[in-house]
Amino acid sequence: MIIDPKKYKPSEFHAYILGAVAPRPIAFASTIDKNGNPNLSPFSFFNAFGSNPPLLIFSPALSGRTGGTKNTLDNIREVDEVVINVVSYSMVQQTSLASSEYAKGVNEFVKAGFTPVASELIKPFRVKESPVQMECKVMQVIQTGVRGGAANLVLCEILLMHINDDVLDENQKIDPVKIDQVARLGGNWYSRAAKGLFEVQKPLAVAGMGIDLLPESVRTSKILTGNDLGLLGNSKEMPSAEVLKAYSERDDVKKLTNAVNDDPSHKGDILHLAAHQLLAEGKTEEALMLLLSQSN
Repeated sequence: MIIDPKKYKPSEFHAYILGAVAPRPIAFASTIDKNGNPNLSPFSFFNAFGSNPPLLIFSPALSGRTGGTKNTLDNIREVDEVVINVVSYSMVQQTSLASSEYAKGVNEFVKAGFTPVASELIKPFRVKESPVQMECKVMQVIQTGVRGGAANLVLCEILLMHINDDVLDENQKIDPVKIDQVARLGGNWYSRAAKGLFEVQKPLAVAGMGIDLLPESVRTSKILTGNDLGLLGNSKEMPSAEVLKAYSERDDVKKLTNAVNDDPSHKGDILHLAAHQLLAEGKTEEALMLLLSQSN
């Protein structure tokens, strides 16, 4: 098979690039605009390109659909600083949710359920859940074209690196198993550095409703993981009262409700364990209905 890029639509050839150049590390880029509004978005056109000075490059390409710029690039042109956060497996679903095309000014830290932490040398916030966070100064932005899909190479110098002690080995080096990084391939495919391939469904064409709309008892669950919350937050919208009522009348749901009523002190544990299992089985909509139908 021989492919001439000039004979394909950019979006079609783009898919071949993603399949061929893989796995690609993920730059979870945190920026801020001139008014102090934060933005958080992942980019897999990313890598390290030098150590003296320590240089990272990532590319927020122009939209293939509209040709417009991404909020990350707009922010960098206003405030030339960025935090590059490393993505581990435990945060991959939330990271995917943050890639939804939310309107400018919407805070992805809130929508995706991440914890912002003040940086020491720059204005953008770090992601607390990330095992490695790199505070960077933008040195240069190289624009490669004006059509949709064109790259904008953001050259960043690392000013300060923060490493979670939990991912270090006995020699104070980063342990590749402990850090458990993920990388992007083509389509829905990702790679978990320590364990191989897995899939993450792409966010909805319409931005997910966000983790911030889930009940507090769900957001603060000790059982539901960050990945669980990311899946729930990527739902298009809350189910209606009629849908929840019909769901609560199901025999299997009534059985679970009775178990909760018999042991109300462990209501949260029972429900959240059941929802966690549903999410593991790919039944996100059902998990959301279960949690909402029993949230009172």
